[in-house]
Amino acid sequence: MSSPADDDAVPALRLVDVGVRFGGIAALDRVSLEVAAGEICGLIGANGAGKTTLFDVISGLRVPDSGKVEMDGVTVTGWSPHRRARAGLRRTFQRVQVFGWLTVEENLLVASEWQGGGGGVLADLVGAPSRRSRERDRRERAGEVLAHCGLEAIRHRQAAGLPIGTARLVELARALVDRPKLLLLDEPASGLDHAEAGRFAAVVEGVRDADGTSVLLVEHDVPFVLEHCDRVVALHLGQVLAEGSPTEIRDNPAVRDAYLGASAA
Repeated sequence: MSSPADDDAVPALRLVDVGVRFGGIAALDRVSLEVAAGEICGLIGANGAGKTTLFDVISGLRVPDSGKVEMDGVTVTGWSPHRRARAGLRRTFQRVQVFGWLTVEENLLVASEWQGGGGGVLADLVGAPSRRSRERDRRERAGEVLAHCGLEAIRHRQAAGLPIGTARLVELARALVDRPKLLLLDEPASGLDHAEAGRFAAVVEGVRDADGTSVLLVEHDVPFVLEHCDRVVALHLGQVLAEGSPTEIRDNPAVRDAYLGASAA
């Protein structure tokens, strides 16, 4: 792991006093946090702590009742998920979502199709050089990511029926193909054995080191978070209970009492 070196740099993600209410219940209560450029930050908390709601706010699926969300210093609170994606945000979900009817390679290619093919539909029809060049670039980038994720050997295999560990890597590769600035990972180690989880983490750390991608991940596997994150934020009943290095979080009495318990021993 490596921590960002410039403390004065604009954070990749910044939440200020974010609040979300469902009726009389505060799912998030004045939540403020930052993810620095090139940082892998873990978000932990028991069920009902507000983690999924927070991810929905960051990705634009839910507009907060109060507070604001910034990406690279720009306020994006009212932006749609699509606009945030075009600004460099990508998200995976706890339930693996790959396009089963496509090959592994096609899952990556479709993720970069939004950028256009160089000349639009007419260029597609006539096979214009701009389209051929763009298609070549997309396939080269897909090949790079497949190799980085260890998926080259199955690039032409249909994604349906893949083991969960492999499917999670395909989903990750699809999120990485456009070199995201900010990556949200929802329970990335869920359903993975220790070796698969380590492989997944190695890919994420490699992308952070190579491209400077910032990562915020939600994970119930506390040892995974403590081992692979630069910094950890603990949520409890919709509020930030504590934040700090993995060691500081592991040794924090309030966090241990509220969530970690014996699992941190």
